[in-house]
Amino acid sequence: MRLDIYKRPENGGQYSYLAVPEGKEIPQEATNIDWEAAERSIDFDENNGRLAEFSIDDPLQQINAKGYAITSVKNLAGIDRNG
Repeated sequence: MRLDIYKRPENGGQYSYLAVPEGKEIPQEATNIDWEAAERSIDFDENNGRLAEFSIDDPLQQINAKGYAITSVKNLAGIDRNG
């Protein structure tokens, strides 16, 4: 599966991330946030249980349930990306 990744700034200079299937728009319930494109068309192995690079747990399960996967607030301390 290929994913498009979006980011938004959080407190402390960190970012949270949102993943949607390549070419899909961010679902309506998530558009009230100012997401900016971070990476396009990344390869995601559907057998992998998380997108560690973006601290997103169970991305496939999240995408199947709501059309996108998002960084959990509990994981923000673990993100080590500078945007």
